[in-house]
Amino acid sequence: MTIVAIIAPGAMGAGLGKRLTSQGVRVLTALAGRSEATIARAREAGMAPASDEEIAATDFILSILPPGEALALAQHFAPILTASNAKPIYVDCNAVNPATVACVAAAISPTGCLFVDAGIIGAPPEAKDVGPRLYASGAAAPRFATLREYGLDVRVLEGPPSAASALKCPMLALLRARRR
Repeated sequence: MTIVAIIAPGAMGAGLGKRLTSQGVRVLTALAGRSEATIARAREAGMAPASDEEIAATDFILSILPPGEALALAQHFAPILTASNAKPIYVDCNAVNPATVACVAAAISPTGCLFVDAGIIGAPPEAKDVGPRLYASGAAAPRFATLREYGLDVRVLEGPPSAASALKCPMLALLRARRR
């Protein structure tokens, strides 16, 4: 059975979590210290609460946070992932620039885990739509793309490990400009 950890269960994280759980994937998340609303959203999505050590033993860790928290999360998990016998693929799905992606990748690299940069384009998935597209780059992106089997629309990009973030940054700027 494929096991995915999603940090955190906000609107996008819970939406992707629900998509995966509806396809038979076990999805774990960190809920310690989280609000009742977040806990309820995770529960509704079928996500199970887990310790950091349990998260480090999954097949994939998807970091889906406010951009300013991406590096801190990677640094938090680095010693836990180093100590773990399992080596999940760490997927940074945050709206960060390529320089920040390089810092996150550098934090994960010494752990022995593979790293994928992913850009989420679109709104959180709903029951009948295909959901957002996840553009992925890096050597392990094809392995992350196996989550297509479970309902995620993952597209692998050629190019440097930060190609997904390089694609995402101009698109986000365009969307912000249109909202003004």
